[in-house]
Parts: sequence; C-alpha cells; structure tokens
Amino acid sequence: MSLSRTVSDTRLMFVRYLRQTLRSRVAVVFGAVQPLLYLLLFGPLLKDLVGVRGFGGGDAWQVFVPGVLIQLALFGAGFVGFGLIGDLRSGVVERLRVTPVSRTALLLGRVLRDAAVLGAQAVLLLAAGFALGLRAPVGGVAVGLALVVSLAVSVASLSYVLALRTRSEDAFAPLLSAVTLPLMLLSGILLPMSLAPGWLDVLSRCTPFRYVVDAARAAFLGDYAAAAVAEGVAVAAVLLVVSVALGARRFRAENA
Repeated sequence: MSLSRTVSDTRLMFVRYLRQTLRSRVAVVFGAVQPLLYLLLFGPLLKDLVGVRGFGGGDAWQVFVPGVLIQLALFGAGFVGFGLIGDLRSGVVERLRVTPVSRTALLLGRVLRDAAVLGAQAVLLLAAGFALGLRAPVGGVAVGLALVVSLAVSVASLSYVLALRTRSEDAFAPLLSAVTLPLMLLSGILLPMSLAPGWLDVLSRCTPFRYVVDAARAAFLGDYAAAAVAEGVAVAAVLLVVSVALGARRFRAENA
C-alpha cells in the first residue's frame, strides 16, 4: 500500500477518533486534573529544596513542572488501551477489519488523537504552572511540549500492543500498574534522581524516562547545549520509532 494512501487513511481515522473524544470535552479537561493536583499540592513543598545539593539549577517550578508533563504522557497515554479493549468487545475493531483502510493507519489514527489530546492537556498544565510562578524560555517550553507529544505517541502505541495481547481490563490494569509505577518513581518525575542514593541513581539510568525528564528540565532552564538535552531527545526518538513499529506490526497481525 502506498505511502499517500496510508497518510490519507491515517488522517481519516484521526478525525474519526478525535470527534469521538471531543464529544466528551469534560473527559479531556479532567484528564489533566491529577497532574494539576500535583502542581498545586506537591509543588509548593519543593521550594525549600532549592539550593540543596543535587536538586538542580533553577527554581522549584523549573524542576517540577517538566516532570509533571512527562508524568502526564506516561499515565495519560498509558491508559488509552482501555478504550481499545472496549472497541474489541463491542465489535468496532472487527468491523474495521473488513474495510480497505490501512492497518497501520488504524494505529496511527489512534495514537495521533491521543497525542493531540495530551498536548492540549500539557498546555493547560503549563498555563497553571506559569500562574503558580514558573518562568521558562519559549524555546524550553517548546522542547518540553515536543517531548510530551513524542512520549504520548510512544506510550500509547505500547499501551495498544498490551491491550491487544491481554484483551481484558482485568489483565490489562495490573500489568499496566506494574510497569508505570516503577517507571514514574525511577524517572525522577517528582524529585530529581540526583538526590537519590548512588545505587538508586544508577538503577534509574536503566529507564528511558529518566533521560527525557532530565532533558525537559535542562530545556526549561534554557540550557539547550547540555548533554542531557541531546541524550533525552535521542532516547525519545528511539523509543518513538521502536514503539510505533511494534504497534504497527501488532495491528497488521491482528487485522490480517
């Protein structure tokens, strides 16, 4: 199937899924409630840590807001697989199998919708962060948003792969929690891992999200030439390619 056909089908599926999402705008807004609560109820606790060795440069918001943005991508995109399981049960996926739509587009349409929704939620969180006292350069904010969108596509693709394998909320939920919770704790989303004991800091470097969080924090400080930015962008790019490839392969196998 030609690339132009795949692009056209992807656009068609993206519009279809986005319209479904926009019918429940409240759900889009409430998807950002948990990270917003972290900003309001946890962020102020970090102000006394500014200047502590290992906390990093900048103020508390420049350290915490980038982490919350990555948390949004991790949890917001991680749970999208529940929607696919519902579609499997209701027969939506079965009906799409008999259409000439590109099987790759069935995945890309979904993940691009997820990325668009999470991008909008990230903008809401940034607005709240600036209201609370965040100050960051425009370029740094742009890098942070790009990383969030990239991670949203990656995590959503993997979430759909897991959903297609489990095909049940009872199996999907505990597996998802078993993966996302350690990733959140080891990535330094809440506190920089440079504050952790040596063994925990080393362990955290085995998780890709650690590098993406560090990159976002360096960008919010305007330190674009830092090695952390290059490492985080590279990790996000590799994760994007690998996860989308796995997702497309699984969707093609599912609809063969």
